[in-house]
Amino acid sequence: MSTQPYHVIFVCLGNICRSPAAENIFRHHVQQAGLDDVIRIDSAGTHDYHPGKAPDKRMSKTLNDRNIKSAGSARQFTSQDMCDFDLIVTMDKENYANVIRLAKSPELEDKIMMFTRFCQQPAHQIPEVPDPYYGGDEGFELVADMLEDGSRQLLEHIRQRMTQ
Repeated sequence: MSTQPYHVIFVCLGNICRSPAAENIFRHHVQQAGLDDVIRIDSAGTHDYHPGKAPDKRMSKTLNDRNIKSAGSARQFTSQDMCDFDLIVTMDKENYANVIRLAKSPELEDKIMMFTRFCQQPAHQIPEVPDPYYGGDEGFELVADMLEDGSRQLLEHIRQRMTQ
């Protein structure tokens, strides 16, 4: 495995629900695998709706109920992030399009992937991670379920990339 840290960032719209949940859930899996010294994790939003704000309280509760720590503060995805991260994982098609517009080369475009490509459970194999912001508790549970499901395969994907 590479001795260089591998940097992954999760991206949604405002960086208070889906992407910080992905960051925290994935960090939990990375820590359980003993790889937190070689995989660096962050999250951002394509818009600056909530700079500096903590994750949504409803999403934090959902994660806390699963014994997953919820931490972080919202920030906007920047063109510098295109260079700083090895993998950029978007939650939906709109944010994928927003990020891909910042890619100035095919190599940068190759770093960008939709999160749902890593989901294995049939119920989670849908085109996008839905935004739970305007819904009820069941939306936050679905998002957390999808993120936990996809995080396992994402970790395997990164392990393979690190050994290449």
